[in-house]
Amino acid sequence: MNKNKTIVFFGDSVTDCNHLTFPSFEGVGNFDGLGFGYAMMIATELRAKNLPSNYKFINSGIGGNRICDLEERFEKDVLSHKPDVVSFLVGINDTWRRYDSGIVSSIEDFSTSYKRMLTKLKDANIPVVICEPFLQNVPSDRSLWREDLSPRIDAIRQLAIDFSAIYVPLDGIFSSKSAQISPEFLLPDGVHPSLLGHKIIAQAWLDHVETKGIL
Repeated sequence: MNKNKTIVFFGDSVTDCNHLTFPSFEGVGNFDGLGFGYAMMIATELRAKNLPSNYKFINSGIGGNRICDLEERFEKDVLSHKPDVVSFLVGINDTWRRYDSGIVSSIEDFSTSYKRMLTKLKDANIPVVICEPFLQNVPSDRSLWREDLSPRIDAIRQLAIDFSAIYVPLDGIFSSKSAQISPEFLLPDGVHPSLLGHKIIAQAWLDHVETKGIL
């Protein structure tokens, strides 16, 4: 087992979780700068399972980012860290900007941008985890966003197949959970998770990743 693995979490505000301002945990298991969300929860769980203490976790999420923003900073915020595993969660802002700002991110452009990053990681033989963007109808007008998000999810699923990435089907998981728990408790605005929502993401990530032998 490689005892010096670096795991980079790359995405938008769902990954970000104030990681630049969250209280420092410097010197405590490489948790510094991970924020309060699923990235911190994953790192904490892995540490609790006694994985090597010199594993490094990096949060490269920035709130509001779309796929074009991720690609623009891909070299600086991902490749420069020489990662051993890269986890993506992106797509909801490409949908959101269509409805609040009239900025359309075509599925073709979205997929092409994502593909360019995945190609670089494949060429470097770096394992990839692709997390599905998700949405619940809170408030009810979020249901209108499905016409944009659903084909985006389809494109992401195809990329996961094409690049043999580990795929975490979060939209389906949240839809299933919302049949048992009021969606307001999971995604208060339909997009951003509560702490319970982050816990669901973290557990799903671990369930899908740990069995693949890349950690």
